Amino acid sequence: MATAKEYSVEEKLASVLKLQKIDSKLDGIQVLKGELPIEVKDLEDEIEGLNTRQSHIESELKSIQDFVANKKVAIKEAEALIKKYEKQQDNVKNNREFEAITKEMEMQALEIKLAEKHIKDANEEVKDKSRALEVAKKAVSDKETNLKHKKGELEKIIAETDKEEKQFRKQSEEARTKVEPRLLAAYEKIRTNYRNGLAVVTVSRDSCGGCFNAIPPQRQAEIRQHKKIIVCEHCGRILVDNDLEATVTI
Repeated sequence: MATAKEYSVEEKLASVLKLQKIDSKLDGIQVLKGELPIEVKDLEDEIEGLNTRQSHIESELKSIQDFVANKKVAIKEAEALIKKYEKQQDNVKNNREFEAITKEMEMQALEIKLAEKHIKDANEEVKDKSRALEVAKKAVSDKETNLKHKKGELEKIIAETDKEEKQFRKQSEEARTKVEPRLLAAYEKIRTNYRNGLAVVTVSRDSCGGCFNAIPPQRQAEIRQHKKIIVCEHCGRILVDNDLEATVTI
């Protein structure tokens, strides 16, 4: 029955160091992109929100304009009734009929005044809504111009790095299969703790290459022996020596 190959500590360190080097290349590509992917997404969300606001204002304007149109129709109807009542006044038989018609005419006159007030108020609201609509349209236009610029920058970077990024992603996937599962889990956890993604670092100038705290001479000697995996007691990163670092290439 075949047994799983046992890797030496040096081989384990070399495998995780190679993975770190590949992932650092990928991280470098993400640095090139910077905040552009987030900025593009944020701008797209803002534009969507502004378009929704614009639609709401347009809908409100339509409702106000319909209201004004209805009031104008009501005014014409009232004016027609007043003319009708004026003709009826010429044919009244007594004061009671005359007063009743006069009262109806006064009521229609009041309806006209009230409708005219409603139209005046509505027209003021139309002005306010129209100004708000222009502001929304200007905001959308500005955001779309900015989005086009940001997308252009991002697409240029993607075009320049796409081939390289795909290559490194493939290498990263392959490298992960060669790292001991427990060591890989530790590596992934450490990477998430630091913005620069460095989980494996060299000892440089007697200090940790990650947090720059001093590494005691005895600890450095143990690191160079490759007999056990040693982490920085300050930041928890996996430590390797410069000789091993020099032998691992991607």
